[in-house]
Amino acid sequence: MEDRGWGTLPRPGAGARVPAGAPAGAPPPYEGVWRFTAQAEEASVPKARHAVRDLLRRQQVPVSDEVVQGLLLIVSELATNAVRHAAVLSPLLAVEVAVGAEWVRVSVEDNHPYRPTALVADHAQTGGRGLLLVREVTREAGGVCDVEHTAGGGKIIWAALPLTTLGAS
Repeated sequence: MEDRGWGTLPRPGAGARVPAGAPAGAPPPYEGVWRFTAQAEEASVPKARHAVRDLLRRQQVPVSDEVVQGLLLIVSELATNAVRHAAVLSPLLAVEVAVGAEWVRVSVEDNHPYRPTALVADHAQTGGRGLLLVREVTREAGGVCDVEHTAGGGKIIWAALPLTTLGAS
């Protein structure tokens, strides 16, 4: 997999919770990167959401319920966009989950070159607010999101959220 960089995303390090008996400097056991692909079809949207939820549970990521709900909404919106707008040129989409000591990053990648933008809410429209919603959910959680181009001409849309929301203990 290509190195996409992390921008201003915090990297694992200071403040990481390491289990008793683990070697000094060892990352928490839940840290890692997981990636899966799916057909760019409507049925893949709930599958992506469930896969992310199940992964966070299986890895015992110490993430707040509020953040999990935000991540699942983000994955749903990004996967839906890939299915609706990129499937013609990109029959597959990829979902990646990267977990650090203090954050979790979800991304959806497709091979369509179009770089989407968040639209201004138009109350007459019944759709078109997905990226606006992703941006707001990310901002409210104290996270960051962006769109990056891939070496193959596609794009990756990602959002990184802290494991706990701002103001949570």
